[in-house]
Amino acid sequence: MALTPRNTPPVDPPRTTRPTPPSAAEANEAIRALVDARAGQDWSSVESAAYEVLLIEWAAATRGASADIIEAA
Repeated sequence: MALTPRNTPPVDPPRTTRPTPPSAAEANEAIRALVDARAGQDWSSVESAAYEVLLIEWAAATRGASADIIEAA
C-alpha cells in the first residue's frame, strides 16, 4: 500500500527575473524629492542610506549596467 499526503504543498516556480531597476530619470527624480524634502535639515542614518542607494541606482542606470548594482547598507 502506497501512502500519499492528503495536502500537497504548492510548488512555487523559482524566480528567474530580477525586479526592474529604475531608469536614470526615475532615480534622479527620487534623489531630487529626497533632497528637497530634507533641505536645510540634518539627515538621519536611514535617510543617508536611502540617498546612497538612490545614487547607486542612478549611476547604474546612466551606465546601462543594471545587473551590476551593489546593495548598500
